[in-house]
Order: sequence, then structure tokens, then C-alpha cells
Amino acid sequence: MVTGTGLLAAGLNLAPTPPPRPGSTAAPDRSVSPGTALSRSVPVRVEIPAISVRAEVVPVAADADGRLEVPPLDRPTVAGWYRPGASPGEAGNAVIVGHVDSLRGPAVFFNLGRLRAGDTIRVTRSDGEVVTFAVDGVGSYPKDRFPTDRVYGGGAAARLRLITCGGRFDLRQGDYLDNIVVFASRVR
Repeated sequence: MVTGTGLLAAGLNLAPTPPPRPGSTAAPDRSVSPGTALSRSVPVRVEIPAISVRAEVVPVAADADGRLEVPPLDRPTVAGWYRPGASPGEAGNAVIVGHVDSLRGPAVFFNLGRLRAGDTIRVTRSDGEVVTFAVDGVGSYPKDRFPTDRVYGGGAAARLRLITCGGRFDLRQGDYLDNIVVFASRVR
């Protein structure tokens, strides 16, 4: 049984980007050309067939301390889209976060770390577009060395970042020590 709340504590402070940790996966860039980016539209659903995720997406932002908000704790099967950033399919990095577990057991992104290069992620937007991304790589990062620039950075290509908690659970702090980050690029 999984214990803890699975709270995400990825800070939004600008920190240097560390190299990928050993064991992370990487794939060649398969993103579509920058000129094909979509206009802004709110994501409403995320599907990740490889790990059987089909979840509602709700907007989140940052709290007063600049930490990324998480979806409601009483709805562990819901993911959260970082609304101040890019929307999925729009130029830049769209960020979607989710809990790894809850007091009742596994949550929406419980198996996020099992994704591999080439796995697909589909995001349905409120304008009816379904944007498909391919996983480029997966990494695990201590929360004090979170790759802020790689996650929130911009650019002309449409990219997606999925984030959850990972690593060891610290009972004293009531939180996980690491974050799992999935890096993906739009393929259609």
C-alpha cells in the first residue's frame, strides 16, 4: 500500500539545469516544425496509453511562495495544467502535474516513471483539438535540483512536461524527496 499525500513541491525559482540523471531515457527530437504550433486553448483531458492514464485536466498556477500548485488533494485522479505557461500544442513548454499517490492509494501519475522514449501522450483541448506528443525522456531529480529551465523554458516548438513526486518518501517532512519529469515533443 502506498502512503503519504504525494504532494508536488517543484519550485518555480530559476535554477541551473543539471544534466540528466543516470537511468533517464532519451530519444531523438521528433517534434513537428515550429510553424505548426496551435493557438492557445485550455487542456481538458490527458491520455497516456502506456500506463493506462485517462484523466481530467484542471488549471493550476503558483502559490504565494512561488511553488507550483497541485490538483485538489481530494481528487487524486485529476491532473493540473500550469495555466501561466504554454497550452499543449502552443509554442513553448506546456506543463501538466499530478499526484503520485493519495491516502487512498495510487493517484493519476503513479506509473509516470515507467514511461519510455517513444510512448505517446494525447492531450484534448477545449477547442476540440487532440494534440499528440512522443516521450523524449524521463528523469528523476532531487527537489532541490529541479530542472526549472528545462521544464518551464520556452522555444518555438510545442513541447509537454509531465511532473509528479518520486523517490523516497520522507515521513518527517510528509513529502517525497524527488520529482519525476517526463519530457515530450509534439508529433501531430
